Amino acid sequence: MDVKIHGLLPAPLALPVSREGRPEKQDKASQTGSFREVLRREMDGGRLKLSAHAEKRLRERNITLNEADMEKISRAVSLAASKGVRNSLVIYHDLALVTSVQNRTVVTALDRHSESGRVFTNIDGAIIVE
Repeated sequence: MDVKIHGLLPAPLALPVSREGRPEKQDKASQTGSFREVLRREMDGGRLKLSAHAEKRLRERNITLNEADMEKISRAVSLAASKGVRNSLVIYHDLALVTSVQNRTVVTALDRHSESGRVFTNIDGAIIVE
């Protein structure tokens, strides 16, 4: 009996092979693209967002950030990302913004007159924006 099963099974995956003939392990960077490609994607399409908590805090304190303000803060977050910062404190005029650099999101916002203790935790970098 001559049974052909061509097309029923998926095609084998082609893995890169080392000089010794063993399949090479692919690291996470090679799966997501080069560093330059990832950075370019993040810089081009990575608009800064406000979390619901940050929006609430800004509304409560009657603080409005215009497009120019958001652009300056976004550039500061991009600078923090280029330095390897994951969570930053951005000081912008009378505001203190805690940001998740990786998610490009403002997590919370405090102004100079805020009644909280002004202790910032879980940050690994700070940026002062003029």
